[in-house]
Amino acid sequence: MDSVSFEARPSQYKHWKLDAEGEIARLTMQVDDDHALRPGYELKLNSYDLAVDIELSDAVNRIRFEHPEVRVVIVTAELDRVFCSGANIYMLGSSSHSFKVNFCKFTNETRLYMEDASEHSGLRFVAACKGTTAGGGYELALACDHIALVDDGSSAVSFPETPLLAVLPGTGGLTRLVDKRRVRRDRADVFCTLAEGIKGRRAVEWGLVDQLLARSKFDTGVLDTAKKLAGEVADVPHGPAVTLEPLDRTVEADRIAYRHVDLAIDRAERTATLTIAGPGAAPPTSVEGTVAEGSNLWSLAAFRELDDALCHLRFNEPEIGLLLLRTRGNPERVIAADRALDELAPRCGFAREVRLLQARVLRRLDNTARSFFAVIDNPDNCFAGSLLEVALAADRVYMLEDDDEEIGVYTSVANTGVLPASCGWSRLAVRFFSDPGAVDTVLARGNEGAIATAEAEEVGLATIAADDIDFEDELRIAVEERASLSPDALTGMEASLRNPGPETLATKIFGRLSAWQNWIFTRPNATGERGALTLYGQPERPSFNWMRT
Repeated sequence: MDSVSFEARPSQYKHWKLDAEGEIARLTMQVDDDHALRPGYELKLNSYDLAVDIELSDAVNRIRFEHPEVRVVIVTAELDRVFCSGANIYMLGSSSHSFKVNFCKFTNETRLYMEDASEHSGLRFVAACKGTTAGGGYELALACDHIALVDDGSSAVSFPETPLLAVLPGTGGLTRLVDKRRVRRDRADVFCTLAEGIKGRRAVEWGLVDQLLARSKFDTGVLDTAKKLAGEVADVPHGPAVTLEPLDRTVEADRIAYRHVDLAIDRAERTATLTIAGPGAAPPTSVEGTVAEGSNLWSLAAFRELDDALCHLRFNEPEIGLLLLRTRGNPERVIAADRALDELAPRCGFAREVRLLQARVLRRLDNTARSFFAVIDNPDNCFAGSLLEVALAADRVYMLEDDDEEIGVYTSVANTGVLPASCGWSRLAVRFFSDPGAVDTVLARGNEGAIATAEAEEVGLATIAADDIDFEDELRIAVEERASLSPDALTGMEASLRNPGPETLATKIFGRLSAWQNWIFTRPNATGERGALTLYGQPERPSFNWMRT
């Protein structure tokens, strides 16, 4: 399969249409059979693959940055009597295990980003389900704030994955059903095992949808609901509008170079080095100056590039198991950029959205099934503030001791919890789960300047600190050892260790659902020669091993 690109723009969408007029936007699903991600299946009945979801993710992001006047997004479809039939089953059946799991992870993140916009950006999403709403289509609806279903005697919402395919709804649907919509678990049990789903009044009574509308009144009723929700959204600053320009990147066989991010791949060792450069100049501190920078603003551009690199690794480099995270640049400029965002965010919607995007990218890093070692061995590093969060997201931090104490890390306002992990805590709070008081100690110390290597180890920011005699050997042995371990075991280990603290909808989705789906996708009942997913659409019936495991 050709390399997957995660760049999209509305003028080139094949599967969605974005129309924004005043405070209401319409995001219309119109999946084009002729533009699947790869040959071998057709995207019938508004079923989707990764190409469809890449556009959806882009559209949600652009609404936040480019259409700040919008208060409500109506998610709808043009296909007659079908909203969305979910992830394309033939695509799933023909995909590698790695692709299936990463596809589910990406779609989960897109829907969490919709909910993030609802929580923080003064936006509401309305799912206008004017027809069949099944599987991933219903999961998309569940990510919205309000679900309207047409009352035509035949349209239903359903989760057919378990009865038909022997797998789970892969995009957070089970968790949202009981945690978000608070559907009684006995009713949820019935619903999730009825392939035909539930329609009409029962769907409302059980809390599966919010509103039934007759077909003749559907469009008017949805618009009335949207206008009502528009008057109820949080009063937060919006705009000014900023266009998200295409990323500037150069792709080579073993390297992707962006303006601020460089990804160098060593396939022989199954490792890569990801280097983030700090700002080249002091940041603008006024609203006007910040908006004038637009998508060139370092705080936005560097994190968009990091996001693209992470997605590239997930889908295009499945055998790269370990990333060495490095930075270069002036730490004071990173701290200044963080401070500027913090001061502007309460009165500038663009600044707020930049910081929220940084948080989302860092959570994508947290949830990426790769090992991450932060390497701090050069005075020219800028692991400061928002970039220190990158090191705190890593599985280990290696720091070089130098006699002149020129190598260190720096804190900023970005480390106080404004870029939270999926559990809702700051990464410092996650790191010092057993000693909450250490967070304030580290932040106070960071306000005084660099925390040099020896002190960083003492306060708990460094995992391994070594002098120049031992450092290279320590790091080399650690890299070789990590690369020799089972990637399956490492994925499970890392996902478990990265998520201490309170459980949230997001941690349940990534910690439980992804783990179960990962396992189920390898089971013969689903993907074996006689498995339900393998035989879907064929006359043969699946053959199950009836042993409970």
